[in-house]
Amino acid sequence: MSDSAWNEPSFRRANPDHDVTKPCLYVGMTGLDPDLRLDRHKAGIKANRFVQQYGVRLLPELYGCFNPMPYEAARDMEVELAIDLREQGYGVWQA
Repeated sequence: MSDSAWNEPSFRRANPDHDVTKPCLYVGMTGLDPDLRLDRHKAGIKANRFVQQYGVRLLPELYGCFNPMPYEAARDMEVELAIDLREQGYGVWQA
């Protein structure tokens, strides 16, 4: 996501320990190809407003090793990955 997401009060509240030298990220799960899902967010189709407004590009180096996985595992991994990334100083929005 664009670093402009940091200007949103709810994003700042969710990321009190954000290291401003690290990017702002969105963590979500999908059964679709991630490129298609990003396109749909940007088009407003079942979109997360942060991704629609601030989404820039995918970072497959952060998620590629997890794909594919069963739904239940993906649901749990979404939460764990968001927590881990926040602990590393990333600003994270999670659906």
